[in-house]
Amino acid sequence: MSYRLSLLDKSPIAAGESATQALHRTLQLAQRAEAWGYHRFWLAEHHNSDQLASPSPELLIAWIIGQTRHIRVGSGGVMLQHYSPYKVAENFNLLAALAPGRIDLGVGKAPGGLPLSTRALQLGVHQQEKGSFAEQLALLDSWLSVPPVGDEEILRATPQPPRPANRFLLGASEASARLAAELGWQLVFAAHHNGDPQLMAQVLNSYRQHSQGQRALVAVQVVVADSPAEADLLVDTLRIYHVSVTGGQSVNVGSIEQAERYVRQGGFSDYVIEPRTPSLLKGTAAQVHAQLDALHQRYGIEEFVIDTPVAEEQARVKSLELLATHRLVSA
Repeated sequence: MSYRLSLLDKSPIAAGESATQALHRTLQLAQRAEAWGYHRFWLAEHHNSDQLASPSPELLIAWIIGQTRHIRVGSGGVMLQHYSPYKVAENFNLLAALAPGRIDLGVGKAPGGLPLSTRALQLGVHQQEKGSFAEQLALLDSWLSVPPVGDEEILRATPQPPRPANRFLLGASEASARLAAELGWQLVFAAHHNGDPQLMAQVLNSYRQHSQGQRALVAVQVVVADSPAEADLLVDTLRIYHVSVTGGQSVNVGSIEQAERYVRQGGFSDYVIEPRTPSLLKGTAAQVHAQLDALHQRYGIEEFVIDTPVAEEQARVKSLELLATHRLVSA
């Protein structure tokens, strides 16, 4: 097996649990992931949610790097549309100064929440002045590279870290592939949101061509259990609903209630809500690694970012441990 495994955590809040308990479990999972041999540990960004405890991955990154030793820690990802690119650059240059060689900046285009939180996050922001997402990303890229001390009139996103954060663009389109390649960023194809094989092949090939051979990471949903039947039970209740809005941003949500809230909060009248089968790999550790290896062989994928959508905490942790320890035994 010649591919790396990394991990994405959303800090889920279990029934009857506080956000504090959920966040401490995220820290414990990061420490376990380091011991199990995962390469990266990424934190997601979600807003106005009673089920997820991480609206600010930057804060969790700072907490986790102080209590782990060598695993890379990063965002999967910062939702750039809500923020000043300059401030994001400052945050990640500071993190990279705290833990040189361990910080990843992953940037996403999604809102990370429903329209109520989006409006609150962007209150007072003039979108025409802010520019397109591509323009925002280019500004962020320029500020992550701090010019040498000199003219005091030059804007610099200090401090200057000895090793800047690694840069990743999360996306699932050829436009994202071209944008990442143009800026010299690594692409992370979001197969955990859209696992269509034809689309993945197109996007990965586009990125490889435009980046002169650089390979993308692929984010996948994975459920591992002791038996195929147990894995089937764990995914039986998983649902995804795709909301397509004419003239607006389309999203994937986890329930029909969330889909309806998205439509109501956005005031949309021309939309379609459709259920979709979750894109995931499931089975025993050997079966899932066989599927990962097939993707590695077919598309040349050298690193998978693992998202485990299981709600029950013990089963989720066991899934991630089985995936990692089987790899160690088989390597």
